[in-house]
Amino acid sequence: MTGRRRPLREIAVSFGEDAERYDRTRPGYPAALADVVLENRGGTGAPDVLDVGIGTGSAASLFRDAGCEVTGVEPDERMAALARRAGFPVESRPFDHRYPARQRYDVVVSGQAWHWVKQRAGAVTAAQVLRPGGRLAVFWNICLPEPPVAAALAEVYRGVDLGLDVLPWERSPLAGYEKLAGAAVAGIWGSRAFGTVRRHDIPWLVEFTRDAWVDQVPTLAWHERLSPRALSRVLDGNAKVIDALGGTVTMPYTTLTLLADRRPD
Repeated sequence: MTGRRRPLREIAVSFGEDAERYDRTRPGYPAALADVVLENRGGTGAPDVLDVGIGTGSAASLFRDAGCEVTGVEPDERMAALARRAGFPVESRPFDHRYPARQRYDVVVSGQAWHWVKQRAGAVTAAQVLRPGGRLAVFWNICLPEPPVAAALAEVYRGVDLGLDVLPWERSPLAGYEKLAGAAVAGIWGSRAFGTVRRHDIPWLVEFTRDAWVDQVPTLAWHERLSPRALSRVLDGNAKVIDALGGTVTMPYTTLTLLADRRPD
């Protein structure tokens, strides 16, 4: 497999090419995430939350259900349109190019998107839009199939060129997300605007039918570069894996969460 690099901005907005599918098929976030992010936050009243990379509004919906007032920023207008349809005000622009907002927020969150932001610049901007003592929370969902399931999925991709240096599912994706988390911690620390970064790993389970699993496969990173023929082969292979498991699969997930509170002025 070859490594064909693309600019981060280009990759970040590639998910909007099929925003409806992304909205329909991605599993969302565990209810416990809102509890972890909002715990011991301080303040009174409904927290004002800014969702960086709001996408179609999946994480935003979780925090709205927890009683927060949520505003979004999203570089992909196609994704932003769906979040607006779900009732969220959204500004269409990259976050790390964003001027400090006139409004200050209690919490800045970013789900499955912070790695598309320039790390130190994003942390500096987060500090600028947060009230003193406000909280930055960045998090990622990590699908961790059981080893036999992962091995069967990896076999589907053998010989399929996704432009990657590794075979999907051959290794645990956790290591890759550890690198993203490490870069996030370095950026937050480098901003000099936040206190200690705390990590929480939230385990949960998602059950997929064969059709639901196959439906979300094209939304996974790098699949958009496949030819129609190659994608059809990949989807058929994924379907056969789930069929061999009886038509459904329960996937273990971990939501890797980093929290840091803004220093007082």
